[in-house]
Amino acid sequence: MNAPHIHSDLEVDWSTEAIVERRNRFYSASQRKFVPYKEPLIIKRGKGQYVWDEKDQKYIDLLGMNLCISVGHAHPQVVKAASEQLAELTHCTTMFYHPVPAQYAEELAATMPAGQDWVVHFTNSGAEAIDLALLMARSHTGNIDMLALASSYHGATFGAQSVTGISGFRHPVPQLGGVAFVAEPNQYRGIHGQGVESYLAEVQRAIDSSTSGRIAGMIVEPVQGYGGIVPMPDGYISGAFERVRAAGGVCIVDEVQSGVARTGDAFWAFESHGVVPDIVVVAKGVGNGIPLGAVIAKRNVAESMADKFLFHTYGANPVACAAGRAVLKVIREERLQENARTVGAALKARLEDLKNHFPLIGDIRGRGLMLAIELVKDRATKEPAPEATLAIFEETRRNGLVASRSGPYRNVIRMCPPLCLSMADVDDVMERFIRSFKSVAS
Repeated sequence: MNAPHIHSDLEVDWSTEAIVERRNRFYSASQRKFVPYKEPLIIKRGKGQYVWDEKDQKYIDLLGMNLCISVGHAHPQVVKAASEQLAELTHCTTMFYHPVPAQYAEELAATMPAGQDWVVHFTNSGAEAIDLALLMARSHTGNIDMLALASSYHGATFGAQSVTGISGFRHPVPQLGGVAFVAEPNQYRGIHGQGVESYLAEVQRAIDSSTSGRIAGMIVEPVQGYGGIVPMPDGYISGAFERVRAAGGVCIVDEVQSGVARTGDAFWAFESHGVVPDIVVVAKGVGNGIPLGAVIAKRNVAESMADKFLFHTYGANPVACAAGRAVLKVIREERLQENARTVGAALKARLEDLKNHFPLIGDIRGRGLMLAIELVKDRATKEPAPEATLAIFEETRRNGLVASRSGPYRNVIRMCPPLCLSMADVDDVMERFIRSFKSVAS
C-alpha cells in the first residue's frame, strides 16, 4: 500500500458520498455539463501515465487530464522546479521583474521557427490567450473580421466562444461579432469529401462574401481537439494562410491541444505544414497541470499593442513559469516527442486492427499521441452513433481507462495521454478496449 498523502493539517474528506454531495451542493450549474461519466470519477493521485481514484482503483490516463498533463503526472523535475520556486517567491506581478518568466519566454521563443523575432505574453489559460490573440490581430491590422473553422474549439470566454464552431460550447447569448465560419477540411466526413481545394475555395468565398474583403485574420487548430481529433490535411493551412494574408489578415495557430510535442512529428503541430504563423496560442501541456498559457507572436504584430495597458493577473507567475521551463527540459531529455511518434504509431496501428473487428468503428485518425475512434451506425452512410459511443465509453472507464467523448455528434472517443505512455502500455490499452467493445457490440 502506498503511504497516505499528507500535505498539511487541513483535513480532507475523501469519502465518495461526501465528495459528490459537496460538489453538487456548492458547484455552480455552469460546471454541471462537464461531467463525462454517469457515476462521478474521483481522482486522488497520479504518477506518470496513471491515475488512481479515491478507492485506489488504477486507471491508464488516456486523456492527460484534458491534455494538461504532458510529461506525466507528478513528474519529479516539474514538482521540484515548482516547489523550489513556490518556497522562494510564490508570485511576482508583471509590474516587477523576475528572471524565471523572462528566461522561460526566451526558451519558448526558441521553439518557434528561426528567422523571426518572437515575443511572448503570458496568460493564466488558453481561453485568455485566445482572447488576446484576437485582440492583437484586430489591433495590428485595423480590421475586424475573423475567419474560423466549423467544428473548432478555442475556449469558453466570450472571445473564444465567438470563434468556436460547435454549438454545444456556445451559450445562448450574443457572441462577439465579426466572425465568419468556413467548413473544416475533415477528410472523413467533411461536406466536400477528401482533398483541400474545395475547402480553400470556401475560405476565399467567405472573405469575398462574408467580410468587407479586408480581414483581421484566421484562427486554425492544426488538429481539432474537441472537434473530434480532426487533423488538417496537407496543403490546407498553407493555402488558407496565403488567402488570409492576401486579404490583409494575420494567421493564428491554436496549439493549446496539439502542441508541446504531442503529434510526434514536430514540437508544434503547425511545423508539419510548412507554415510560419504570425501568432501562436499555447497552454495546457506547457505547464503539465500548472495553470499556464501564452501568446507567442512576431514582434511587429505584438508591437501594435504597445500603447495600451494589458496584463493577466497570474500571467508570468514565477511558479508556473518554473514548471514550464522544467517541462521543456523533460521533453528534450526524455525524448518524449520521439516517444509520442513511435508509441502513437503503434497504438494507431492496433486501433486500425480493432476497426477490422467492429463495424461500429467508422474511422481511426490522429497523429502521435492525439488519436480518435469515431463510431457510426453504418459505415456507408457514416451516420453518427452517439448512444453506442456513450455505452462503450462507460465500459472503458469500468475497464480502467480514462478517455473522453468529443466531436459535434459526441460519437468520438478521444485519446490524448501523457507523452510518457509506453510501448508496454499499448497491449494493456488495447486489451481494455477490446473488452469494452465486446461488451457493447457483440
